[in-house]
Amino acid sequence: MKYCMFIMAFFSYIQLLFPQEKDYTSVEYPEDYISKINVLYTQEDNWKGYMDIFINPNATNPTPVVINIHGGGWKNGQKESQTGLETFFSRGYAVANVSYRLVDVAPAPAAIQDVRCALLYIYKNAKSLNIDPSKIILLGGSAGGHLALMAGLLGDNNSFDSNCPNSEHIKVAAIIDKYGVTDLTPLAYRNSPRDWLGLNNTDAEFVKKVSPINYVSKNSPPIFIAHGDADPIVPYKQSVILYKRLKAHKVKTRLLTLKKGKHGNFTKKQNILLSKSIWKFLNNLGL
Repeated sequence: MKYCMFIMAFFSYIQLLFPQEKDYTSVEYPEDYISKINVLYTQEDNWKGYMDIFINPNATNPTPVVINIHGGGWKNGQKESQTGLETFFSRGYAVANVSYRLVDVAPAPAAIQDVRCALLYIYKNAKSLNIDPSKIILLGGSAGGHLALMAGLLGDNNSFDSNCPNSEHIKVAAIIDKYGVTDLTPLAYRNSPRDWLGLNNTDAEFVKKVSPINYVSKNSPPIFIAHGDADPIVPYKQSVILYKRLKAHKVKTRLLTLKKGKHGNFTKKQNILLSKSIWKFLNNLGL
C-alpha cells in the first residue's frame, strides 16, 4: 500500500513539473487554403515565437488577414486553442494564430514585444503570403485583447520593437478587442496583472507605458469593443473608458455591451450578436 501511494505521489509530482498540454482540434480550413504551422517569427534567447498561418495563395487579389491573439491572463493559453475560424475563411480572410511569451518565460513587456514582432512579420511578408498589408486586423480576447490593442495602437511607435527593428509605416485596418484590459493602473495589484507586471507593478510610469488607453490618438485605427457588463475578471468600466477616449478623439469605434455577460463564455444568442456586430463594423470599413 505504501509503495502504491509512493508511485501515485511520484507521478503527481512529475505532472506538476511537466504539465501535459491540452489537446486541441486542428483548424479546419477550405480546400483552396494552405496551412503554415509553427512559422518562426521571432526569437529571444532560447525562446522561439511561432505562429500558425492559414492563407489562400491562389486568391485573385491579396486577401485581408486577422492576427488572432489568445488570452489567458498573460500566463496561460496557446495558439492551438484558437479554432472556429470558419467565419473568417468564408469571407476570404487569411488567419495567423500567434504565440507569445507567457509570464513564466518573461514578464511585461515581453508579450507586447512578441505581438508587435508578429504584426511586423505579417506586414513584411505580406506579398509572399498573398496578404493585403492595408487590410490587417488584430483580434484578441482578455489578455489577447490587451495585446491586440497595444500592438495596433502603437502604430509607428517603435518603443517595443527592439527585437524586430522596423522603419516602415505601420497602421492596422482595425482592432477587435473582446473584454481586454485597457488601463493597468487600477489593476496593477490584482493577481494576473501583478504577476505579469512583475517587479514593475509599483512603477507608475511603466504601468502607464504598457496600458493601451495611453496610446489613443486621432490617428488610431478603428476599434470594435465587446464586453459583458457582469465581467468578474476584467471590469466592464475598462472598455467604457476606452470607448469614451476613442470617441473624444473621433476614432471610429463601437462598444457592444453584452447584458449580464461574464468574461467570455457568452450564451449562444450573445455569440451570434457578437459575430453579427463585428462583421457589420468591418463591412462598414470596407473590410
